[in-house]
Amino acid sequence: MKIKESSRQVLVCQNRTCRKQSTAKVLAAFKQLSPSEVEVVASGCLGQCGNGPMVLVLPEEVWYSGISAEEVAAITEQHLRGGKPVEAMLYRKFHVKC
Repeated sequence: MKIKESSRQVLVCQNRTCRKQSTAKVLAAFKQLSPSEVEVVASGCLGQCGNGPMVLVLPEEVWYSGISAEEVAAITEQHLRGGKPVEAMLYRKFHVKC
């Protein structure tokens, strides 16, 4: 998957393990709620099986894990529109609390 420079993307894993955790609903919610300048992509495996549904925001490389469709609105408003990642939903493997 090629990522356009300077474009913002939300990758939502659609691989087997995440699919079992209702990631299709997460993808649909991002597509519905995200600002038009943000590209929402149904991605293949993001390599974090068992921690999903996994969401990766690029180019910032902000990872979210265990996201439900109901939580997408908070990520959309606070992070995609407001520029501040949602601390409580960050994937702790890559984002350690200070």
